[in-house]
Amino acid sequence: MNIFRLLISAMLLTGCDTESIPTAHLQTETSSAPEKFVTIDYIDLSKIERISTFRSGIGHNYSDAAESCRSMKHYYQPKGNIDWSTVTIFSPVSGTIIRRDEEWAGTQLWIRPFSHPGYTFIIFHIALLMPLAVNDTVTAGRQLGTHIGPQTMSDIAIGFSPKNIWTLVSYFDVMSDSLFLRYQERGVPSRGVLIITKEARDADPLRCTGETFGTSGMINNWVDLN
Repeated sequence: MNIFRLLISAMLLTGCDTESIPTAHLQTETSSAPEKFVTIDYIDLSKIERISTFRSGIGHNYSDAAESCRSMKHYYQPKGNIDWSTVTIFSPVSGTIIRRDEEWAGTQLWIRPFSHPGYTFIIFHIALLMPLAVNDTVTAGRQLGTHIGPQTMSDIAIGFSPKNIWTLVSYFDVMSDSLFLRYQERGVPSRGVLIITKEARDADPLRCTGETFGTSGMINNWVDLN
């Protein structure tokens, strides 16, 4: 399994995720702190064996204007004994697709929730079940497709724009208690273990060359599920 994980980490470094945030995609959220409003998971959690922490040194630099050289999203690694292309991907919210990008592996979708338009859900590396385009609407729980396959892991990022300032927050910052209970049932004791704080990351800085991590830091980058 250790060799398998090393191979996956190497493949992640070859990926390229679109990170530019056009101003037109920003909408102000009235609350200054993330709200826990997501009740539907974006992925079939039963097929996942571990999740990277927010601000980890996994994959590549994915950060916002206030922070740098850290991965401000979560990677979900499927179990090694399954076909990764069978991992189902869902829309976690009801909303509008505001952006679609074809990646080196699969499709990236940006979804703006109807209920909280100051948020953007970015889901990477999807093999779409059916054609989806900008301005199409989706409902929470609708299957978008499956994960693209063993080329890379599934990942999700959450953009949050209080006062029209693009900020990345953890998926677990916006997850309801009822949904997080499913993670607790898989052995995750608290949301905090999935989130490296800004202060802790700053005290244990990573080194980046462009988007590539040169170090992974001393803080644990993964949370294993039981």
